[in-house]
Amino acid sequence: MNQGRGLNSRCEVPEAMKEKHPQQTPVTAVSDLPQPVVNQLGTLRENIDAIDRQIIALLAKRRQEVDAICTLKKSHNLAVCHPGREEDIVSDRRARGAEAGLDPDYVEELFRCIMHRSRAEQADRIARKGTFPGARVLIVGGSGGMGQYFLSYFSNAGYEVRSMRSTDWPKVDTFCRDINLAIISVPIDVTVSVIGKIAPHLPPTCVLTDLTSTKRQPMDAMLTTHPGPVVGLHPLFGPTTSSMDRQIVAVTEGRDPAACQWVMDQLRLWGAVMVRTDPDEHDEIMAIVQCLRHFATFAFGRFLCQRQLDLTRSLAFSSPIYRLELAMVGRLFAQDASLYSEIIFASPERIALLKSYLASLAENLEMLERMDKKAFKDQFAKIAEWFGPFSKQAMQESTFLIDKLIERF
Repeated sequence: MNQGRGLNSRCEVPEAMKEKHPQQTPVTAVSDLPQPVVNQLGTLRENIDAIDRQIIALLAKRRQEVDAICTLKKSHNLAVCHPGREEDIVSDRRARGAEAGLDPDYVEELFRCIMHRSRAEQADRIARKGTFPGARVLIVGGSGGMGQYFLSYFSNAGYEVRSMRSTDWPKVDTFCRDINLAIISVPIDVTVSVIGKIAPHLPPTCVLTDLTSTKRQPMDAMLTTHPGPVVGLHPLFGPTTSSMDRQIVAVTEGRDPAACQWVMDQLRLWGAVMVRTDPDEHDEIMAIVQCLRHFATFAFGRFLCQRQLDLTRSLAFSSPIYRLELAMVGRLFAQDASLYSEIIFASPERIALLKSYLASLAENLEMLERMDKKAFKDQFAKIAEWFGPFSKQAMQESTFLIDKLIERF
């Protein structure tokens, strides 16, 4: 029901409905209805307005309780997100919704939206508390995107934060004096050299970490050059992210994890989800998750550009899934080319992976040239079996995204 259009709004009746009930005179406006019906409709709409006001009042009351929880969490350094608790809430609300005659999916979507907003508000408040009061943080590369992002978070949490740029090396000792945490946030191709350059100036008890999307070489460099605590971090999100709520940070332990724990606690307090891994596993998975995916997206975008496809016209014919896929391609080209070039060309292993991918595409081309539909179906079935239960999950998740896209556009 669209309440915002008013009683005099005109409503077109579908042609199919007119043909199905030819004996009825189509009603084209509320004003054409008998006055008692108009009055009844107005009363019902007023009732809905009153219920909406109650819902808003209840949401405000709920937020007051959330604020009390947030204060408690902040005083005890508790994380914002409690996944187990949230899933219990969702299951309970779905069941209660079904008992009330409501669509459980609708109820779940509503409460997930409420809980997301609640987490975001909690994270914003808790972000202003530090787990190591008085600590001093140095961000090497603090003028870059991720450097500025973490500079803001640490500053808002009350830490003394120093931002070091490439022109500040003559004053490196001043920047490093008495610091408790050094974060290396520079391009991949200079990370190892910067680590080697900064390490001799760090206090021996300083935690040294990096934010690089590769881990084996940076970890080796940090462990070799710095005798103190070492931990590798890879935030799997960009600097445009408005909140760390449920954002993933890959963690590779290096040395003295107990001394590094306050950094992990701080990230959790900001809402991040920590995924522990070792450097080799991290780099192997990231080669697929980032390198291959970004390269395939680049290749698709380049192909469309070469063909000079009319993007606007193609969207007029597009299915929701095509629009979603094209949005992900366009998203890539709306960002910094140097960032993606660093990810794709990060190591010889990644280049070898991409060559293997291109060889696989060549095999598919041979199948097309033979017009071998049977081979295609056989491969399709084999791949579907390999994906297993994830295919069902992927269908559910993509359907949700498509429905959201349809609502938005």
